[in-house]
Amino acid sequence: MTRKVYYNLMRNPAIALPCLVVCFAFAGILVAGPPPQGSLKAASLESHEGFTVSALPWTDPAQYKEKFSKKSPFAGGVVAVQVAFRNDSDDSVRVNLERIRLTVQLDSDNRQEVVSLNSEELADAVLKPKVKDPTASRGPRLPIPVGSSKGRRDKHWTELQTEAQNASVPTSVVAGHSTVQGLLYFDLQNQFDLLQSAHLYVPQLMQMQSGRALTFFDIDLSRHGPQ
Repeated sequence: MTRKVYYNLMRNPAIALPCLVVCFAFAGILVAGPPPQGSLKAASLESHEGFTVSALPWTDPAQYKEKFSKKSPFAGGVVAVQVAFRNDSDDSVRVNLERIRLTVQLDSDNRQEVVSLNSEELADAVLKPKVKDPTASRGPRLPIPVGSSKGRRDKHWTELQTEAQNASVPTSVVAGHSTVQGLLYFDLQNQFDLLQSAHLYVPQLMQMQSGRALTFFDIDLSRHGPQ
C-alpha cells in the first residue's frame, strides 16, 4: 500500500514567502497577456505597506508591435516601461504619475533623472526631425534633455499619439484590492545602454481616505538593460 504524504507550505513562512513572490510575478505576466517571443523577462518589483509596484522596460522591438501598428517609440529612441500598481489595502491610493522618474547614471559623477513623456510629447520626440550630432563620436555623451521639441503634427503624429495614449497608464487612482497597469515613456535618445544602471523612482503616493503618504518606491531595472 502506497502512503500519500501531504505538505503544507504555509506552516513555514520562510518557504511560503518566496513562493508567493514567484506566484505574484507569474500572475503579472498572465494579466499583461503573453509576451512576444524572445521577451520573456520577469518584471522587477517592490512591495510595502500593502502596495506593490512592478516595472519591466521593453527592450525588444517585438514588444511594441501589438500596441504600435506603424511607428515604434523604441525605433525613435524612446523606451516604454510597463508598470503595474497593485493595491492590497482597503483604501484607494493616488499615484502622482507626473512625478515618476527614470534615474540613469551618465558617468561616475553624473546621475540624471529623466521625466516621463505624455502621449503628445512621445509623438513629438519620435517623429521630430533627427539632426546628426557631429560631436557624437568625440568626447562624453551629452545629458539627456528633460523635454522634447515639437515636430510636424500630421496624421502620422495623430495615430502615434492615440496609440501611445491608449497604451499608457489609464488612471492615477488605484482602488482598494485592484491593479492598474500600462506604459510609461522615457526619451533615452537611443542610449538604451543607460538601462544597465537605471532605477524607476516613484516618490509620491497617497492613501485617499486616510491622507497618509506611502514610502517612495525605487525599483532597480538594471538587469533589464541591453547586454
